[in-house]
Amino acid sequence: MNTPLIQAPAREMLMLLEELAAFSAPGPGVTRLLYTPEWLQAQQFLQERMAGMGLAVRTDRVGNIYGRLGGSQPDSKVILTGSHIDTVLNGGRYDGAYGVAAAMTALNYLQQTFGQPLRTLEVVSFSEEEGSRFPLTFWGSGHVTGLYDGSEAETAADSEGVTIKSAMEACGLSSEHPLGDHKAVAAGQTAARTDIGAFVELHIEQGIVLEQSALQIGVVQAIAGQRRFTVKVGGTANHAGTTPMLHRRDALAGAAEMLLELERSAVEAGDPLVATSGRLEVYPGTPNVIPGDVQFTLDIRHSEAKRLESFCSGVMAGFEDIAARRGLTLEVVMTLSTAPAPMDQGLSRTLEQICLSQGKTFRTMISGAGHDAQLFASGCRTAMIFVPSRAGISHSPDEYSSPEELAAGLDVLTAMLYELAYKES
Repeated sequence: MNTPLIQAPAREMLMLLEELAAFSAPGPGVTRLLYTPEWLQAQQFLQERMAGMGLAVRTDRVGNIYGRLGGSQPDSKVILTGSHIDTVLNGGRYDGAYGVAAAMTALNYLQQTFGQPLRTLEVVSFSEEEGSRFPLTFWGSGHVTGLYDGSEAETAADSEGVTIKSAMEACGLSSEHPLGDHKAVAAGQTAARTDIGAFVELHIEQGIVLEQSALQIGVVQAIAGQRRFTVKVGGTANHAGTTPMLHRRDALAGAAEMLLELERSAVEAGDPLVATSGRLEVYPGTPNVIPGDVQFTLDIRHSEAKRLESFCSGVMAGFEDIAARRGLTLEVVMTLSTAPAPMDQGLSRTLEQICLSQGKTFRTMISGAGHDAQLFASGCRTAMIFVPSRAGISHSPDEYSSPEELAAGLDVLTAMLYELAYKES
């Protein structure tokens, strides 16, 4: 690989991260929810910084911020890089923001070092990914990829009843027209950008694999698909002292057996499948009453669609057997279904070659968490780079990756963008 030595200024990126963290609502960590004053100030700050780097800056209708470095081959498709600017409540300073700060630093370095690229480079700060304020996720990248048609802005509201449309208008963003291409929306289609040739996202791992392996870089092969369910188990509420054990229809005991069966099946299936029940509600919830109804959630993830579907089908069949044997009713509602998103194999190989040429330790891996990159995978060549997260902690004020780890990811991202934008095809 004949890539020049890439040493983008990590100090510039780290300073950007520090400055971005200051745009936060009061409280522990960083809280920067979509269309809040803190969010607006952060995006305006990034606009100013992009303009100061000599990039052509624009904002789209949902508040995504773009900084463009035009290429000498204007007919070539855009190389897009970046991540999201929003956070969860009391989150960390690296999730999303790291990918934005690193992308800006990389573009600035490439422009100053190598001049105009052949193919246009564009950094994006997506307006939203987390779903922390409104009951929608990927609102920013979903606008770019055609996931949303804009009608959602009228109805989706936060906990205080503020709609996305009202929140957008409060930030000076127009919501008078559909998002994207009006003709496509009028024809009942979502409108996606068609000028993007590749998308590259740099992100903290939000897991413990890299740290436990003592490796610098994760080359993501796929982002896991997800299935989420709400499961309702019905029995008979009755007196805890007078009902013999063999005459009970205990919904909680049945649910407990189901969850143990879920765990056993997931362990047997092996990595990268994971299965979780994060919420369990018991009714009537009284110490001296046998539970008559139980409701719990399921979150099941795998990077291969067939294995994900097969596992879910097997689990549900097992639940039905348990319910029938115990004389319980069972109701299962799927609340989320996302397909696995494989990354581009060619780009992944390029990332591996870059790591080797830079002397960085790496491994290929699956992302169990969702990311903006998964929305692009079906429409253009997509790649994702991970750096370690201390103790695997994320979505927390304790979220941390060392300056050295962040700098290593920046070097790999910058070299990747050089390969995509500056080299002849």
